[in-house]
Amino acid sequence: MSIVFITGSGRKGGIGFETAKQLGKMGNQIIISGRKPERADVLLKELQDDRMEASFVAIDLTDDSSVSNAAAEVEQQYGKIDILINDAALMQAGASVEEQDLDELRRVFNTNVIGTWSVTQKFLPLLKKSEHPRIVNVSSGAGSFEDPQYGLLHGTIVQMPLGYGISKLALNGLTVKMAKEFAPYHILVNSVCPDTTDTFGSGMWGRPVEVSAKSVIWAALLPDDGPTGEFFRDGERLPW
Repeated sequence: MSIVFITGSGRKGGIGFETAKQLGKMGNQIIISGRKPERADVLLKELQDDRMEASFVAIDLTDDSSVSNAAAEVEQQYGKIDILINDAALMQAGASVEEQDLDELRRVFNTNVIGTWSVTQKFLPLLKKSEHPRIVNVSSGAGSFEDPQYGLLHGTIVQMPLGYGISKLALNGLTVKMAKEFAPYHILVNSVCPDTTDTFGSGMWGRPVEVSAKSVIWAALLPDDGPTGEFFRDGERLPW
């Protein structure tokens, strides 16, 4: 059994919560998290009704004190974590460099890049206590140069928010740096693109959340000799 902490999992219908459900059914201890603790009872009941071991920790990625408090709470309750899944993200920030609202862009980077960096820093001591530590950064093909669907150079799908894609490009770079720096701790760190997903019952075009979550789970459960510092979709390497 692994102890799994998942950011961005505090809402039904999202990839984070679906990942929690699937990993929980495998017998892992799940810690879901989000900015709204008032949602916790409903979410935990769904997991626990399916006989999963689960708890909720409140966290706001844009508040360093909140992240530190969350890490301290997890340490007090569990002593360590084995898998950190950085799923929380904002999918905003326009389609035009010229007209981009820079305050909106700052909010996106504060969550998608700096917030993920903050969580990783503060949960790293807990990962170091694991025998098989993993970090999965949920990214996007919009943060790739070469992805034929969403990539910056050759992508054919142009609806992706520009600032969001640039933030995921930064996240992919951060993944590489994490993998190199954390190698002495035997932590495997990879980015994953779950592909366009119909989350939260939005009617958005894309595949079911149950399918997209499997990409995240694949990276979370890599063997000790698995890849690190790379970018994947459905277990296949993405050019970026």
